[in-house]
Amino acid sequence: MFVTLRDDNRGGLHYVSMALGWDPAHQHRWSSGGAKDIDLNASALLYADNNIVDVVYHEQLTSRDGSVRHLGDSTTGEGNGDNEIIAVDLTRMAPEVTVVFFLVTCYTGQTFDQIENAFCRIVDGVSDAEIARYDLSNAGPHTGLILGKVFRSGNAWQFAAIGEGISARHPADAVPQVTTSVS
Repeated sequence: MFVTLRDDNRGGLHYVSMALGWDPAHQHRWSSGGAKDIDLNASALLYADNNIVDVVYHEQLTSRDGSVRHLGDSTTGEGNGDNEIIAVDLTRMAPEVTVVFFLVTCYTGQTFDQIENAFCRIVDGVSDAEIARYDLSNAGPHTGLILGKVFRSGNAWQFAAIGEGISARHPADAVPQVTTSVS
């Protein structure tokens, strides 16, 4: 599915964000060992055609050109709403970057069907409209998800929803699985 992203006032998309949220693991009364924390991670992989040129995630919070920023790492899912956000300023994107993939991975190894109230979404940063949303709790027995990508098409940026489950606990694990989706 391809959607042209537009800001009616300016004729093209300028800002987009990826938001990720989930509930912390709950300790059950009958469980003696306690619940293992759940650490989901939002990441953005920046490509120049088929070559990865930058990554933004919990260990590298800003892209080299400053156009992509991870606003902070949640290691437990505590709190309401969005636990991690990646903000993308497409007006500052390096000219060689042709596509940005948005990923979710589970650093602690739980599959999405083991995590309560997990979601990720893409939001237009100007209108605050939700462009895409995934309920990760229904994403099955995967530890990663390729949410979608924004890509250059002429002078405009477009969004393509992907929604592909992968096996990845860290963005580095995801790269070989993402490169097949670049074209």
